Amino acid sequence: MVRLIIFIIFVLALDFYALQSFRSVVRNPWVTYGYIAISIVVFGNLIYQGYTLDRSSGINSGFYLAFAVFVLVYVPKLVLLVFMFGEDIFRLFEAAVNYFVSKSDESSALFSSRRKFIGQLALGIAAIPFISILYGITKGKYNFKVLKYTLEFDDLPAAFDGYQVTQISDIHSGSFDNKEKINYAVNLVNEQASDVIMFTGDMVNSKSKEMRPWKSTFSKLKAKDGIFSILGNHDYGDYTRWPSDEAKAENFQELLDIQQEMGFDLLRNESRFIEKDGARLAIIGVENWGKGFKQKGDLTLASSKVDANDFKILLSHDPSHWQYEVVKDPNHYHLTLSGHTHGMQFGIEIPGLIKWSPIKWRYKYWAGIYEKAGQYINVNRGFGFLAFPGRVGIWPEISVITLKKRINNT
Repeated sequence: MVRLIIFIIFVLALDFYALQSFRSVVRNPWVTYGYIAISIVVFGNLIYQGYTLDRSSGINSGFYLAFAVFVLVYVPKLVLLVFMFGEDIFRLFEAAVNYFVSKSDESSALFSSRRKFIGQLALGIAAIPFISILYGITKGKYNFKVLKYTLEFDDLPAAFDGYQVTQISDIHSGSFDNKEKINYAVNLVNEQASDVIMFTGDMVNSKSKEMRPWKSTFSKLKAKDGIFSILGNHDYGDYTRWPSDEAKAENFQELLDIQQEMGFDLLRNESRFIEKDGARLAIIGVENWGKGFKQKGDLTLASSKVDANDFKILLSHDPSHWQYEVVKDPNHYHLTLSGHTHGMQFGIEIPGLIKWSPIKWRYKYWAGIYEKAGQYINVNRGFGFLAFPGRVGIWPEISVITLKKRINNT
């Protein structure tokens, strides 16, 4: 209840300053009435959808839509808040100067009126996030990108020089609303013609039934050496209410069955080997292990059949596992594949210039390739989306990683 009260106060503050911006530019009272009406409807609908949400059924489309519209309307108001609050600070300073220097005791002389130019500038800049978020909701969430990387290793078996891995992660099938776009993305994965496909967890939002309409679509994924998968934190059914422990267990078992029916080789703290010309790659998959999340991953158990000199590819959903356990593990895991962060589905990425998202304040390794102690991790930005039904600047990703044997010319 305390959090809700704080949230409401914050939203009212946003609305107050946004209204000041509108009123400094447009004097028509109907604009004010329209602004107030839209704000009440948008915010009121979000509260209503959240209050009436049946958590035993998971998040429904009504809440997703209400949240999307709320973000679309209120994030631009943050820009207005910064400008209008900043102007208030300036006006307060100006009033202090007038009072102590000019010795004015008339309030009209103390505080200057709001500047129309500031309001116009604020509205103009606020249009940028509005347009960006609108694009993210309507187009960006299915703006699939194929990101290709080449990684070199001294000890890669020669037989696997040029071996290609496609990684997808965080499907979150319960959020999909466009079958044509998902068919396109699955075909795009297959077009990479990789040797193997790796899926690194979060097939659903909460319930296995979310994957039923998409089972035939993802069954079309094909790779010469198969499809390996692991579980993510959302796959355990922990984020919804269940009538009984038995119902939760049945849901979990159905999800395991679905993966098998689609041809996914699910690794639950275990390993597999891909053999070629007398050499082999070790594929190790752990259950979810995350800082602040479920920690069922057992690296020791998963690697119990792996030799120290094997070339190792580890599938671990949460990149914090790599940070806190994998890198310092006695085994040398050459490449770890993770997801989980989604890049927060919001940020700015211009290759070679900038890579930023608020998620960096939560996760040190949040998107792309990182290296430490001769070990690499790729944090996939995610195939689907969750909560906010859109993506802004951080697009859905299909990772294609080519393994190369480093040639030492010395």
